[in-house]
Amino acid sequence: MSQQSVKKVVLAYSGGLDTSIIVKWLQEEYGCEVVTFTADIGQGEEVEPARAKAEALGIKEIYIEDLREEFVRDYVFPMFRANAIYEGEYLLGTSIARPLIAKRMVEIAKETGADAISHGATGKGNDQVRFELGAYALMPGVRIIAPWREWSLSSRESLMAYAEQHGIPVEMKRGKKSPYSMDANLLHISYEGGILEDPWNEPDEAMWRWTKSPEASPDAPRYVELEYERGDVVAIDGERLSPAAVLETLNRYGGDNGVGRSDIVENRYVGMKSRGCYETPGGTILLKAHRAMESLTLDREAAHLKDELMPRYAELIYNGYWWSPEREMLQAAIDQTQECVNGAVRLKLYKGNVTVVGRRSETNSLFDEDIATFEDDAGAYDQKDAEGFIKLNALRLRIAARKSAS
Repeated sequence: MSQQSVKKVVLAYSGGLDTSIIVKWLQEEYGCEVVTFTADIGQGEEVEPARAKAEALGIKEIYIEDLREEFVRDYVFPMFRANAIYEGEYLLGTSIARPLIAKRMVEIAKETGADAISHGATGKGNDQVRFELGAYALMPGVRIIAPWREWSLSSRESLMAYAEQHGIPVEMKRGKKSPYSMDANLLHISYEGGILEDPWNEPDEAMWRWTKSPEASPDAPRYVELEYERGDVVAIDGERLSPAAVLETLNRYGGDNGVGRSDIVENRYVGMKSRGCYETPGGTILLKAHRAMESLTLDREAAHLKDELMPRYAELIYNGYWWSPEREMLQAAIDQTQECVNGAVRLKLYKGNVTVVGRRSETNSLFDEDIATFEDDAGAYDQKDAEGFIKLNALRLRIAARKSAS
């Protein structure tokens, strides 16, 4: 497909310099109409100013949407039902936002009659893969334009020169500019670049935006009680909240108590290792609490099988396969296990730690105190049965030992 054959393109538009340049570049290089889409997924910045910036660039169709509830309800919560964590440390904050943005871009393309979508992800990262796999899964014939893989604007200086040449306003923010590349949404904020490119360097304390350091957090612990229905938190300390409000509240509680910082070297899907730092206070609490709720209500073998499947599930999300049949298959299995995950978990937040201090389920608890007790169980469990159980399980070991001894 030639550049001239693109009539209309939907651009994921932040309102910043890079995507403003992309608007003009698409208009100049492809001669096409541009539709901008700006999503509020809880990044903590005003998104409405993007409207005025898009209008100044001649954009007639401008989409600015609050997707926070959909983000948490349909993406974050399903992911946490699986206890998903990538390479043992990363809570997938950036990864899980991309399928929602891709879905909405495709929907807007269909609504507006656009034949292409575009994004500002670079050719080195994971996001290009996530956006594009999602788009192709939902709109197989869509054309995708990735300017960073096409244009010659390879440096900050060349971008600034392009902006000046085409009359694109460059905001000169007061104060010191952050040296880090950051991505934020309601689940996390990430930091890359700057001194973090050397994995030996400790992050500056001033880098962190959402969380207090454990040293500076309160000297008294904060207790919080989460109520679960079918694997999702529906109330905090007795107050029923929407999914987005749940995550906002836990972000605040966790951040105030130094919870949720991580410093990771991860394996990107494109092949390189990357060092990043993350703040995921609410997500850290959710992971701990959900596993505690499952420990009480989920059958042993179902729980163990979930744990075996989880790394594969997490990898699918990290690599951009949210809309794949294998992820949907795993999700169906995971969601089926959550029918019994009902009850409450009590947690203590203190100096960067999340400690489970209580869990209960009136309807689905599999914990039987009469059987588990170290006191008199009144015949609920016959300890003599254990002898045969052990001997049967030891049979193959005893046979092998005899053979090796002979």
